[in-house]
Amino acid sequence: MSSTVQVTFDARDPRALSIFWKEVLGYVHPGPPGVELPDGADPLAAWDEFLERSGVPEDQRNSASALEDPDGKGPRIFFQQVPEEKVAKNRVHLDVRTAPELRGDERMAALEARCDELVGIGASRLRRFEPEPPTSIGFIVMTDPEGNEFCLD
Repeated sequence: MSSTVQVTFDARDPRALSIFWKEVLGYVHPGPPGVELPDGADPLAAWDEFLERSGVPEDQRNSASALEDPDGKGPRIFFQQVPEEKVAKNRVHLDVRTAPELRGDERMAALEARCDELVGIGASRLRRFEPEPPTSIGFIVMTDPEGNEFCLD
């Protein structure tokens, strides 16, 4: 039997980082346990209400956040608050498959367009790697708002 995977990010601001990655991945915030969300309801507002009702102190309500693949295929993403800052390059990173079917100039143009969108919501661009057939089809290295590296691939 295979195992499932959850990807966990250490974060200063789990809520804000989850909002960023929601846009990057097209994932959704799940609702609180036992809460049925009506169509169009804001799951983060539901979490705020749930945590308040549950007696969680306000200063602890941003200690975690999560995302799920709406299609149920990808891993769950969990964001946990940690007190320390990120001090070194992450040893594991996400490759965000942006244009897997494209090659050459068309591929790199699609990656550049997505890169511009993500910079607009808080990402930073680090560097572009040109295609080097047959081993690389090109990619762009970026960081999320808290400095975690990822690649547009």
